[in-house]
Amino acid sequence: MLFSTTFFRVEVRRQFRNPYTLVFTLGMPIAMYLLFGAGAEYKDASAGNGNVAFYVMASMAAFGTATAMTSLCSLAASEVGQGWGRQIALTPLSIPGYAAVKLAVALTFSAVSTTGVFVVGVFTGAHADSPWLWAAVAALVLAGGLMFGLFGLGTGLAFNSDTAASLASIAITLFGFVGNVFMPLSGAMLAVAHFTPMYGYAALVRWPITEGALISGGSDSIWLVLANFAVWALLFAGLVRLGVLRSRRRR
Repeated sequence: MLFSTTFFRVEVRRQFRNPYTLVFTLGMPIAMYLLFGAGAEYKDASAGNGNVAFYVMASMAAFGTATAMTSLCSLAASEVGQGWGRQIALTPLSIPGYAAVKLAVALTFSAVSTTGVFVVGVFTGAHADSPWLWAAVAALVLAGGLMFGLFGLGTGLAFNSDTAASLASIAITLFGFVGNVFMPLSGAMLAVAHFTPMYGYAALVRWPITEGALISGGSDSIWLVLANFAVWALLFAGLVRLGVLRSRRRR
């Protein structure tokens, strides 16, 4: 069996009862948008094809999705490493099916997080020049966020512990601060940010709004942004491979 709708519903309900999941994947992105976007005195200022509130809203949606994908996928990997895979083997659901259900749960929470930020954005003045920009940003948020599912899987397999989710979420927050997600960076900090995991992802999410223009001045090449995203996706895939090998040695 490659997918179980019953298992999917159980997992979604379980995560909605998890206060950690609700705070970090749903509450935190909205709170940070309200702080940096809706609560800013310059929120109505123009920012490319939208206003500053819309720009910040897109950034916080990206952060929420990265957090959801990372934390939930790391938990899934940890469960397999702790022996849950043996329990799954006693059911019709295959290990790939188990992974598919967990990925679907992570995508569901990512979609809920993005929707929550967008709804708050609608009621607090976020504006885009064309309606299609909302859909374009949402699609890039969810599609690009899959990269952080790889990061979560790799972290969970490497640490094989429930603490992997916490470590991964802390890492995502750090990536956000140094990756030009929470506040516009400039100078040496911006130069360093170009090499961090969240930079390419956030820049892709904001591309329909800014078309590469930076708030601090200058602009990014789409090829630079895509290269950052591709390199980190490959590195995270390599982390998953190393985690799989390590988990096999432990068994």
